[in-house]
Amino acid sequence: MAEPQSAWRGRLDLQFERRGSTDRQRTIHQGQASSPLKLQRAQLQSSGHCELPILHTAGGLVGGDELQITAQLQPQSQALLTSVAAQKVYGSVGRSRQHPQGAWSRQTLTFNLQQGSQLEWLPQELVLYANGLFEQTCRVQLAPGASFLGAEVVRLGRTAAGEDLQQGRWRSALEVTRTGAKDEHWELVDRLELHGAALTGEHGMADQPVFGSLAWIAGEPLSSTALEALLHSCREQRAGLEGTMACGALEQGLVARYRGPSSQAARFWFCRIWALIRAVQGLAPPEPPRVWPFQENPLAPRPDCSV
Repeated sequence: MAEPQSAWRGRLDLQFERRGSTDRQRTIHQGQASSPLKLQRAQLQSSGHCELPILHTAGGLVGGDELQITAQLQPQSQALLTSVAAQKVYGSVGRSRQHPQGAWSRQTLTFNLQQGSQLEWLPQELVLYANGLFEQTCRVQLAPGASFLGAEVVRLGRTAAGEDLQQGRWRSALEVTRTGAKDEHWELVDRLELHGAALTGEHGMADQPVFGSLAWIAGEPLSSTALEALLHSCREQRAGLEGTMACGALEQGLVARYRGPSSQAARFWFCRIWALIRAVQGLAPPEPPRVWPFQENPLAPRPDCSV
């Protein structure tokens, strides 16, 4: 299928490096962006992470748009990548006589983490309009001791306007590998697609409009006791949030899923898990990025459980 000639081909290339003396080290970044992607000012978190917000200036994705984001993390560097606002994906199915089946919007993420580095990929919500087609591919390569935390929250249709996804589709493919002294092995392969019967079936979305997924690959293996304790704490953090939430262990990390009516509930649960993971890593608690909704405080202590 030929893509529209007016489609965007945005690209962002980033490099992160740890610099400074032993007692005053910090992660700095260099980057190059092409429209519609743009970088905002970086900020240093108390954990040492370089917090870097990414702005999509076009106001949303239409059929045929493609975004590519690459990040290279040098040894021991720490980065937190997020988005300035929710990403909108407009519908394309049935809008063109030439291509009635619509055109896909695509985002490709390529992250290369060298030894001991840490990357947190925590964009804001993606809103897929009725008849929208969106596909994301995320490939992560980890060196020994490197860790990756990634999360995504997607709203399937503008439910506040009484709209569902209709003939739209959402796809996601996450592939995480780790290089060793002699070989390379898989840490995680996670492929998902939501459309049609998967939106209504009990083993799919069960007519709920919001899906969320979080994956953490630790830099070093956790003991079975430590991993079970972490999973127990993650499950406790579901208290007071609406929706169905579950998490399970990976060989060296965990995966958490959300299905429900509230993107805020998904964000809050994932943020609480984020705080628990930071604690397990011996890092300072996370600070919600300044570009996130100012009226929210997902990490505020709750009466029944403090984060």
